[in-house]
Amino acid sequence: MGRIRVHEFMSLDGVVETPSWTAAYPWTEPMMAAVGSITAGCSDILLGRTTYEMFAPAWSTRTAEEDPGAPFFNGSPKHVVTSRPDGLGWGPSTAVEYSADAVQRIKDEAAGDLYVSGSVQLVRALLADRLVDELHLLTYPLALGEGLRLFADGARVELSLQRATPFENGVAHLVYGPA
Repeated sequence: MGRIRVHEFMSLDGVVETPSWTAAYPWTEPMMAAVGSITAGCSDILLGRTTYEMFAPAWSTRTAEEDPGAPFFNGSPKHVVTSRPDGLGWGPSTAVEYSADAVQRIKDEAAGDLYVSGSVQLVRALLADRLVDELHLLTYPLALGEGLRLFADGARVELSLQRATPFENGVAHLVYGPA
């Protein structure tokens, strides 16, 4: 049985929307290793439709020489939570209608862990259904004041901090598991 490993870029005030603001914080070798460790052991990718549509053009043309993550993103089976099965032409992709049972079946049948990135609505549902095994937050040292936040107003999500790793550029990798 695989685990669900969620990865998000987040500001101090919880904004995860369109993380172009992360560009002001150059990637470091330890950050690249941290993100690589999230995908290590993952055999499948679970995405919401919007994130899938953003990832497909960004990753589908990348090679391993350009980005060591390209083989994982391009070759892994992708389970796309959507009500529209059309237009899923990036690598091996399958449409899935969301239910806790459907996601649990994917977890149970995966050869390894499932990687989730972005996909805020999906991640909120996974957290509410207690299906997230690891929540990896690369937290940036700025507050944006507005934008889509990972945790919606009124949502109570209890987690347990598993580890925290600060990077020299002020970004922190926080890893949470179920409480």
